[in-house]
Amino acid sequence: MKSEVIQFGKRLREIRLKKKLSQGDVARILAVHRTYISGLERGVRNPSLLIIQKIAKALNISPKELL
Repeated sequence: MKSEVIQFGKRLREIRLKKKLSQGDVARILAVHRTYISGLERGVRNPSLLIIQKIAKALNISPKELL
């Protein structure tokens, strides 16, 4: 399970950087704290399906692309 969370975080970071967004930018769009995005990217937070869907919408991608 842990490796999937780490892989999700790496993918999130990769897509975020490709779109030239900061963690703060994504956090503002989602109305969460920047440290939450940081925790997701480092694999220390386990995202819910709802959060995955919201992140995908914020990045204008499908949830499948994050997984």
